[in-house]
Amino acid sequence: MKLEEIKNKTKEATEYLVQSLEAGHSEVLTQYLAAMAKFHTYSFGNIMLIARQKPSASNVAGVRAWNSLGRFVRRGEKGILILAPMVGRKVKTVEEITRENGEEKNPQPQLYGFRAVYVFDISQTEGKDLPQLTEVKGDVSGYRERLVKFVATQSIELRYSDKIGPAKGLSHGGKITLLSGMRPAEEFSTLVHEIGHEMLHRGERRTLTTKTVRETEAEAVAFVVCQAIGLENGTAAADYIQVWHGDASLLRESLEAVQHTAAVILGGIAPEPPPVAAAA
Repeated sequence: MKLEEIKNKTKEATEYLVQSLEAGHSEVLTQYLAAMAKFHTYSFGNIMLIARQKPSASNVAGVRAWNSLGRFVRRGEKGILILAPMVGRKVKTVEEITRENGEEKNPQPQLYGFRAVYVFDISQTEGKDLPQLTEVKGDVSGYRERLVKFVATQSIELRYSDKIGPAKGLSHGGKITLLSGMRPAEEFSTLVHEIGHEMLHRGERRTLTTKTVRETEAEAVAFVVCQAIGLENGTAAADYIQVWHGDASLLRESLEAVQHTAAVILGGIAPEPPPVAAAA
């Protein structure tokens, strides 16, 4: 399949979202945001492709990857088309080696393109059970502490106050204030919302957006991050289309910003891997 066809499929996925929202089907946006939570290490384009082709997907991999885990794609299942990066080392010419005083240095891997590949969701496979990861399910222990540390790495001051009610959180100019006494899960969601504001709406972008747009984007970031760690936090601003007035390009730009911001936050609060034991 040509790259142009894949680009068209990605564009069609965005247009489908716009049309669905215009028709009053706000659940489609929730599906797309949920896909961001499940696949936050994927590119925005691939997330859109996965969400459009298989909204219920929860864990995708290629045939070989599934086989290595003892699972096999069932006969007749249709693959999910995504783009995979092609990385390689450039082979140097004799002239280039000569210019480098005869030393053939090992070149660094470089991205030189993309290719179409097919992945399959776990629901399309059968075989051995996968190891189960611990799900949070409303418990933010660990994640809350790491989020507070992440906020500090962004040079943002975090305060608590009982005087900002009924607001749960406020942010401006590198300072976040949270309402004192909130439940841990509610505090976590509110803090993600406010850090979303700080990361998305500083400088020029703040002047180019309205308050409604900023609140919608921050709530979408909170939805994606909370979904990714197992928290339930509502339906996440189902009025996106009213914000962007049916403009697919602006909607895509907004969702790309949301996806990138959520991915950075999730990367910052991910549990650290256990230390590798030293060899005896």
